[in-house]
Amino acid sequence: MAGAGPCVFCQIASSSTSTQLLHSDEKVVAFQDINPSAFKHYLVIPVEHISTVKDLQRRMADYQLVSHLLDVGQTLLHRDAPDSKQYRFGFHQPPFNSVNHLHLHCLALPFIPSSQDREQMEMYKIHVSRTLRWIHQGREVAKEDKSISI
Repeated sequence: MAGAGPCVFCQIASSSTSTQLLHSDEKVVAFQDINPSAFKHYLVIPVEHISTVKDLQRRMADYQLVSHLLDVGQTLLHRDAPDSKQYRFGFHQPPFNSVNHLHLHCLALPFIPSSQDREQMEMYKIHVSRTLRWIHQGREVAKEDKSISI
């Protein structure tokens, strides 16, 4: 639940910090990463506390949440970095996550190079295709089940 315990992202989601929100709705909030790895580097998080990507399940609600996280990230980057030719999106998987609250990294290239960033970008490359494949599978399930709208 947002605002519960010491989770800094829960505090951000409940507007309990001075963090400037780039987007806010009933499901997600978005803000700038405090250690940007790219020209634009945003985080989109669910308002509800979900610890990591490993806590997501193969159910329609989670497909819809991840799809919404991605849609918000894409919209923000297209708005704020319209001339960027490349975008990257991805989740960290434990033990590579720095905050135990699900967060989608949304980056408009070019990267801001550092050795740590290069290592992290390799992890993004591995996970971004899995993330997009997972979203696509959820959308295919939704198309088959006419009672679900995404």
